[in-house]
Amino acid sequence: MQGDGAGQDQDSELSCCRNGAQNGESSSTGEAHSNGLESVTNNGNTVNNNNNNGVSAPPESNNSNSTVDTRKKKRLSQCEEDVIRLIGQHLHDLGLNQTVDLLMHESGCRLEHPSATKFRNHVMEGEWDKAESDLNELKALMHSPSAIVRMKFLLLQQKYLEYLEDGKVLEALQVLRAELTPLKYNTERIHILSGYLMCSHAEDLRAKAEWEGKGSASRTKLLDKLQTYLPPSVMLPPRRLQTLLKQAVELQRERCLYHNTKLDSGLDSVSLLLDHACSRKQFPCYTQQILTEHCNEVWFCKFSNNGTKLATGSKDTTVILWHVDTETQQLKLMKTLEGHAYGVSYLAWSPDDAYLIACGPDDCSELWLWNVQTGELRTKMSQSHEDSLTSVAWNPDGKRFVTGGQRGQFYQC
Repeated sequence: MQGDGAGQDQDSELSCCRNGAQNGESSSTGEAHSNGLESVTNNGNTVNNNNNNGVSAPPESNNSNSTVDTRKKKRLSQCEEDVIRLIGQHLHDLGLNQTVDLLMHESGCRLEHPSATKFRNHVMEGEWDKAESDLNELKALMHSPSAIVRMKFLLLQQKYLEYLEDGKVLEALQVLRAELTPLKYNTERIHILSGYLMCSHAEDLRAKAEWEGKGSASRTKLLDKLQTYLPPSVMLPPRRLQTLLKQAVELQRERCLYHNTKLDSGLDSVSLLLDHACSRKQFPCYTQQILTEHCNEVWFCKFSNNGTKLATGSKDTTVILWHVDTETQQLKLMKTLEGHAYGVSYLAWSPDDAYLIACGPDDCSELWLWNVQTGELRTKMSQSHEDSLTSVAWNPDGKRFVTGGQRGQFYQC
């Protein structure tokens, strides 16, 4: 009786498994057969033997898939999207285009607008008619539609120069007359461009136009200029990540307590893994020389622009010029400039270091302009005895300067 009962139970169990498999129901036995597994009954327990490495799928797989799906569906913040785009642009500049495609696909971001991508490709391939047509698509995406004229001018200028370099003078002349001139933009530049028609060979053209010539170098430079007119949501500014990293390094240097400018280097040789910090040992903090020629308080010191001279102003009414030995870093007295009745509280070297201007304290209304080479007083200036001229700055051309003080006077000389 027990044997028959066991047989009936087994037949019933096998029948249920077969019916479940036929009806597409989920069962461990059905799954095993569908995946090439053998089902073995051992003491009433079903054991699946996997022919592929003998490993069965973990029961938590459904939960794992749902977790992955949840991560994919996570909405990125604007900051996160910006960072991904910056990384993508940098990878693209390095030529890692497949990595960029994978990054954009997985993140769901877009490196730049499709119209911008098409525009970039046409510019780099020198297909100027297509690039000009792309501008019409980009016009609707720009904050300033009037910038289209400036962008078109830059495109046609490159087209014109490439025609000239190729010796296609008639085609270049057609671009100048029929395309550039009707824009009625930057007429002065058009006159300059017309002069390039007289260039006898390509080298002369490149020299006069200060242009790299036909090819990727000049087209990349052109694209950098064109990108400035497009909003970053359409096309990122060129090398944006490098710009941000450079700004970060510069800010760290400004905040560095013991920063030594002699150790400054480019971004390529700076580690970005740690914040910049100079140690106290790198800072010049040991006495090299003591100067005792002044008879009273020294109020101001200023090295020349080329670093070969030092001017010191004192309460003793003199300015002393020192020669700097660039090898030994020792100072040697050159000249003593006398006659500053109120003392010297400020000094300014001209851009070429040929002249030196000295100012006095608050109650001084005079300026002294000295010839550094001869030690002669070039001129002494005073507008009013009530003025207070305590500061001065040269114009970059070295022909003019401005002066003023705390009482509100301001003069340009």
